[in-house]
Amino acid sequence: MESVLLFWYMTNTDLLLKYKLHHLFFWLMLFGLWYFLRYEDYSTTARAFRVTLIKVTDLAIMVYITNYLLIPAFLYKRKYLAFAFTFVLMVVVSSAIKMNILGRLLDNPTLLDLTGNLKARIYDNVIPHFFLVLSGAAVKLMMDYTRMQQRMVEMAKEKAEAELNFLKSQINPHFLFNSLNSVYFLIEKNNTGAREALHKFSAMLRYQLYEMNGDKIPIEKEMQYLEDYVDLQKLRKDEHYAVEFNRTGDLKGFAIEPLLLVPFVENAFKHISHHKDQLNFIKLDLEKKNGTFYFKLENSKEAGAITTDKHAGIGLNNVKRRLELLYPGTHQLTITNGINTFNVKLELKIKN
Repeated sequence: MESVLLFWYMTNTDLLLKYKLHHLFFWLMLFGLWYFLRYEDYSTTARAFRVTLIKVTDLAIMVYITNYLLIPAFLYKRKYLAFAFTFVLMVVVSSAIKMNILGRLLDNPTLLDLTGNLKARIYDNVIPHFFLVLSGAAVKLMMDYTRMQQRMVEMAKEKAEAELNFLKSQINPHFLFNSLNSVYFLIEKNNTGAREALHKFSAMLRYQLYEMNGDKIPIEKEMQYLEDYVDLQKLRKDEHYAVEFNRTGDLKGFAIEPLLLVPFVENAFKHISHHKDQLNFIKLDLEKKNGTFYFKLENSKEAGAITTDKHAGIGLNNVKRRLELLYPGTHQLTITNGINTFNVKLELKIKN
């Protein structure tokens, strides 16, 4: 019967999640059913209530220890022997503690003596616990597997959409790239500023067209793209704007998703303040330390600024979603929208 209830819980979890009380509801229902089926076995209803509460609580503790401690710590890390040993030990110890508590509650000395009638004790306590807790673990594993499959489907769909959009975007950029080469030679040689700006723009376009074909890109190329983008944006600003691009640590030898960082920089230039009597600034810091890549960005903003752009925030939301799908559990993103500043901090676990 308990296994049937566990299966019902698994198939109706999505319905109960929205109420945030699905766990409590399940254990209360199990308690009620257990009490209804066994209360006649005891001399008083109060004693039946206490015994049922002890048994259900004991089962719940073991289920949660297994699902949220043992499975992530051992089973998902392929430490199967450690999981089996710890699981069996937990069931045996829990059964012994439960029998001791019930022996004192029911004034039954035979329950306090663990050496007497060992086979019956294993059959009545250890084996039922073993299969009940395993049923709860099976529910956990099936739910985790379902979520993983959904995530993989979402990633495949978003990757296909991104590839389609990229193919569409290549049609005009190819023509534009070839045209830029022609314009470059039309600019007078002494106009080095215009030539350099056009050269950087061509390099950015070449990066998007020819070097973003893989799932990941070397960090050196991504940083060069960011640097070219920042340099082009600085051409639009006067002496009231200060832009810093700082790089520390050994920023090489690892790869990240292409164009993962540029939406943050675009947002900073888009929403930077425009004060006339004080400095407007953007500060960008990139660092690699102890196997973690740190990306920090801060820009000044005008207090109380309200945007009317209906597409505002789409770029940041997209990059948040990409991080969730591509770096699950290996990144930490903190965005702070202050009164006068906007801060982005991204920590990314990397593999050399």
